[in-house]
Amino acid sequence: MPTVQLSKVSVIYGSVVAVDEVDLRIEDGEYVTILGPSGCGKTTLIRAIAGILVPTRGEVFIGEKNMKGVPIEERDIGYVFQNIALFPNMTVTNNVGYGPRVHEKSKEAQVEIAHKYLELVKLLEKMEMFPSELCGGEQQKVSLARALATGAKLLLLDEPLSALDARVRVDLRYELRRLVKRLGLTTVHVTHDQEEAMSVSDRIVVMRAGGIVETGTPAQLYTRPLDIFTANFVGETNLFEGWVTHREEGKSAIELRDGSIIDVATCECAEGDAVVVSVRPEFVFPFTEGMRTRITQTIYMGNYWRIVGMAASEDTVEFDVPVAEGNLYHEGQEVYLMVNRKAAVVYQRPREGIAEAVKLE
Repeated sequence: MPTVQLSKVSVIYGSVVAVDEVDLRIEDGEYVTILGPSGCGKTTLIRAIAGILVPTRGEVFIGEKNMKGVPIEERDIGYVFQNIALFPNMTVTNNVGYGPRVHEKSKEAQVEIAHKYLELVKLLEKMEMFPSELCGGEQQKVSLARALATGAKLLLLDEPLSALDARVRVDLRYELRRLVKRLGLTTVHVTHDQEEAMSVSDRIVVMRAGGIVETGTPAQLYTRPLDIFTANFVGETNLFEGWVTHREEGKSAIELRDGSIIDVATCECAEGDAVVVSVRPEFVFPFTEGMRTRITQTIYMGNYWRIVGMAASEDTVEFDVPVAEGNLYHEGQEVYLMVNRKAAVVYQRPREGIAEAVKLE
């Protein structure tokens, strides 16, 4: 199984830097998702790995071999595109058997390989159908089977689920993970969908404006993101501005703009530093004291109510209430909120301001 190594890879179009000096290593058998907003360079990066684009600077290694000058057909990769790209005039079997055909396998071998991978994606019963006779999710499964049938050990997935309905996306992402791990493939998966990335990845690479912000496991990026952009982009979070007023072992106090105090468990900042506290909505809860907040909106989310309010500190705050407890809140109601201090993450306040630090461009 191949490793993938990117060394100072840049892709530049005139004055536009699409990918900027990216260093990244993906290990054998690792499922890595490149996550970021639209226009951040993630698709450009995966196309540079595939050989569809030639880096302006830097080098791409697959299996420790430098890919400079190596065309896409010689890189031993399987590629699944965002737009389902099946041959409309070929049956499902012939679509999946196309790779073996290009590699000059016998007709019997082409059919045998096609049937093997159609069985893996649970579409063997539709092997004689044409793409137009399949639903979107089935068509993308055929695309995946076709990529796997090449025998490649490196699988590149470029927004493979974005064209599908929400329910189909959820089902197919678990199927993707199952197949990849069963076959022991090295996989690079590009998406802008945070939930998708969290559910399939061994490791996530967060990109913004052509560069890598940070990498980590889904749990690391959700619970202890190193960068405020990641905290805001991966999942949902509350951001409170304040100052460190007190530090002691295992506990620090953050004063908000209205004078209320948030206690946090860990803080690398010094007393007097201007900071931003990130706390996920599920770790904010009503209490008898704390942040004085006026409810501005209640949103039914199915298995919970999302309550939105404006704190006296002028920070927007959101918290969740299980549906089983009933919706005890209404617009205009005043409540006090506390945070789970072990779940709070503290950042130095960005000089450019929070809005600039977390914007998607």
